[in-house]
Amino acid sequence: MTKFLPWLRLLGGLGILLTLLWWHSTDAFVDALRAVDADAVAVALALGLLTTVLSAARWWLVARRLGLHLPLGGAVTDYYRSQFLNSVLPAGVLGDVHRAVSHGHRSGDVARGVRAVFLERVAGQGVAIVAGVAALLAHPALLSAMAPALAPAGGVLVLVLVLARWRRRALAPAFADVRAALRAWPAIVGLSAAALAGHLALFVVAARLVGATAPLLTLLPLLLLALLVMVLPVNVGGWGPREAVLALAFGAAGLGSAQGLTVSVVYGVLTFIASLPGAAALLLKHREDVPERRDETPQRLPALVGAGQ
Repeated sequence: MTKFLPWLRLLGGLGILLTLLWWHSTDAFVDALRAVDADAVAVALALGLLTTVLSAARWWLVARRLGLHLPLGGAVTDYYRSQFLNSVLPAGVLGDVHRAVSHGHRSGDVARGVRAVFLERVAGQGVAIVAGVAALLAHPALLSAMAPALAPAGGVLVLVLVLARWRRRALAPAFADVRAALRAWPAIVGLSAAALAGHLALFVVAARLVGATAPLLTLLPLLLLALLVMVLPVNVGGWGPREAVLALAFGAAGLGSAQGLTVSVVYGVLTFIASLPGAAALLLKHREDVPERRDETPQRLPALVGAGQ
């Protein structure tokens, strides 16, 4: 059954998207593509750079606390690469898996490299969860409307906590790394909050592009909910639950579910644009890793050896 789980997650994300297409037709998707212009592309790239640097700095800090070598510049490049892979591969987390294993191999400790990325991601999502819960508690009507959609996320969290308690002895090294990372919690929380603000800013840009004129105090709780459900591994490159929840949230707030869906699609397009530097980083890394073919004779340049002597 376990080997079929990734495919079930992929089918779940596709099912959500197909349901939204059936319910709203393709108008929201067409309107979203029309709304993205050159200025929006520039803003997406700028905000993407900001949030990537902040998130990479968080990873760098956690890795250092765990005793792993990680240059800050390399962390930014790797983070860009992982974001691009997350946006084009199913489940939305495979780029982080690649980043964790690659760094672990370079550092000589794959297990600790994986834990560093896991803790870095948990720190970022933890700040988003706290902000999202605070937004829901401040809007009781929104909480009651969104409870059915958020129940699966709560179930996943409870399952993770139960498994962690059950495997407590096996997870002892992870708990030790958690204690090491927590020594830098003020900086980690600060970087996570700043990165969250950058993601919310891009969401606001998406909302304004499609003509959403609601005040920020009305929009921000809805956008926080969309960021929360993006962590669920039932998506296609990040698509699926985000669109469903934002359509439901906009409808519950009286802004129209179609507009919520369009905002989510525009945000998805902008985040993909923001991750495009990662494609260049991936291409450069691939070229560096390609070994010299055995049937090729190494080039010798004797004329250059004595050049300038």
